[in-house]
Amino acid sequence: MTLAAFAILLAATLIGYFLNRQAAAQIWKGGERLHSLSGFHGLFSALVVLVPVLVLMLFWLVLQGPVIDRLVMGALPDGSLDGLDSGGIQLVLAEIKSLARGLVFGTPEPWKYDAAERLVRLQNNSTIALVILVSVLALALIAFARSKVRANFRARQGVERIVSGLMIFCSVVAIFTTVGIVAALIFETMKFLSMVPLTEFLFGTNWEPQIPIRDDQIAAAGAFGWVPVMLGTLVITVIAMTVAVPVGLFSAIYLNEFAAPKFRAVAKPILEILAGVPTVVYGFFAILTVAPAIRAFGESLGLPIAPNTALAAGGVMGIMLIPFISSFADDALSAVPQAMRDGALGLGSTRSEMMLKVLFPAAIPGIVGGILLAVSRAIGETMIVVMAAGLIAKMTINPLDSVTTVTVQIVTLLIGDTSFDNPKTLAAFALGMMLFIVTLIINIFALRIVRKYREAYD
Repeated sequence: MTLAAFAILLAATLIGYFLNRQAAAQIWKGGERLHSLSGFHGLFSALVVLVPVLVLMLFWLVLQGPVIDRLVMGALPDGSLDGLDSGGIQLVLAEIKSLARGLVFGTPEPWKYDAAERLVRLQNNSTIALVILVSVLALALIAFARSKVRANFRARQGVERIVSGLMIFCSVVAIFTTVGIVAALIFETMKFLSMVPLTEFLFGTNWEPQIPIRDDQIAAAGAFGWVPVMLGTLVITVIAMTVAVPVGLFSAIYLNEFAAPKFRAVAKPILEILAGVPTVVYGFFAILTVAPAIRAFGESLGLPIAPNTALAAGGVMGIMLIPFISSFADDALSAVPQAMRDGALGLGSTRSEMMLKVLFPAAIPGIVGGILLAVSRAIGETMIVVMAAGLIAKMTINPLDSVTTVTVQIVTLLIGDTSFDNPKTLAAFALGMMLFIVTLIINIFALRIVRKYREAYD
């Protein structure tokens, strides 16, 4: 039935579009001059119908679940939930929902069957009400939009106002989402720092967050020095960028300036296929192919190499990042005006001199943007590091040793039985906050570099 509501909305949007467009066309055929094209009249009706009804449907679907759950739980017999904490109440609600779907486990009490029937009835009534409300509102909006069709009606300005409002709304949502993420990180980080001293977290060289999270568990006292975790992140990122930046830039330069058109038409799509390979595939490649090859090579030279090595994870991550850097660099080089190429060659420069002294400096902002994106992707990568690098944080910059990263530790800390009132779980938010700060510093540094080269070029 929910799908029926969306189908009605789509049909109403199309009907409103064609009705207003046809009405505007009839006015034009009658000899009157329209202020806006007939297409704008149709688009105005479509937006007037689509936007309000879609917003109503989304709010309805978001609030439907919590409201129905509250009504169902509020109608349970007295004493049904006595002695249950929030977790137990959620389990009862989950069992009622399972019964509503026809899934029976064990021998539920009769009142749970009654609650399941009430849940199904409320859901059906809510869906029927949504369909009726969507139909009535859509018809009313179609009639309203149709009444606006006149020769002097500024339909184009109306469409632009609606579209502008949608863009402003999307921008506000993006801003508040960012603010919410930062606020959540700050709030949880402050709770973590109330349990762990700031100096221990910032300057500690030992990361062992294995502490009891329940009274019946036994674990170590725990250590929360983030330095080895961040050091491992930097080691793998440096290895990845050492592989990705030269290969990506040189491949972009060759394909953009020196490669034959037929070769470029084949090589560029093949290179960009690497961007679509899932990271878990890169992880398998790192642990099954690259890591054994590195260990075998190290044994032939007498070098001790860990089973999970940062070199394997960073190298494979660098291969994954090549398409990002190559594509951004190629687009930046292609955006340089052809007149600059012709002018440099006309003044006697060779193609290599033209590339190094004219095109490359002009394309520096776009190239730095691609490298920045690759750095952010390397810092945030998880799967390759989990599979090929390890989970143990070490104070080492040896690429042949096993290390871990911030993202891996965040995932590890939030897996399983999590309780957000102990430093082990809250440490994930502290790591996320520090990662956010480090990424922000990298962005500011990159923007300063871009501004400097852009000013020098301008």
